[in-house]
Amino acid sequence: MSKLFPKSANKLPLQIVIYLGVLAGIATAGVTYYMTPKYTRIGYAPVQPVPFSHTKHVQEVGLDCRYCHSSVEKSGHSEVPTAQTCMNCHNQVKANSPLLAPVRESYEKGTAVPWVWIHQVPDYAFFNHAIHVNRGISCVECHGKVNEMDTVAHMQPLSMGFCIECHRNPAARLRDPKDIYNLNSLPLAEQGRAPDAAKFVHDWNVKPPQSCSGCHR
Repeated sequence: MSKLFPKSANKLPLQIVIYLGVLAGIATAGVTYYMTPKYTRIGYAPVQPVPFSHTKHVQEVGLDCRYCHSSVEKSGHSEVPTAQTCMNCHNQVKANSPLLAPVRESYEKGTAVPWVWIHQVPDYAFFNHAIHVNRGISCVECHGKVNEMDTVAHMQPLSMGFCIECHRNPAARLRDPKDIYNLNSLPLAEQGRAPDAAKFVHDWNVKPPQSCSGCHR
């Protein structure tokens, strides 16, 4: 056998193990770096069954976020509007538009419009919408300037790091309660009202959790 294989072949198994270890390390580093919400979610803008423009409905028509997302102030989950909500207006406005056929069908049959979900918190993370908006956090902080979007896109990573950064310094992102749903407003700190933000934190007992159990229950 020694005549078939050179002596250096004795090192081949160890070299293979080392190469595989290096390859596994590179693959793990790549997946860890790129398979994060920052790379896999930001910019995600799926085609919806109905081309709903927030720009038109919010900027032009003047609808408040809560007209369609009615439970956002009192529920942990911000629901998408039902066909009934849409038909409150569209039984008169563009009532026969072919683009609204899925909404009319949903209304008539009592089935859900097959909206494609965009912003999703992992099942292992607890998130409550009501807590955030009732403590001065505007929709724009997590969802971006939705009022300027013809097609809603995922604008923030919504990663653990993103959440923790806000939890460590909530005063930097708090708005006046009357401006929560004004997506063109600025946080108090950016308005030069840092003392008001600090007072808000104190008076409203804003103490977002920073421990694991706060979000992973």
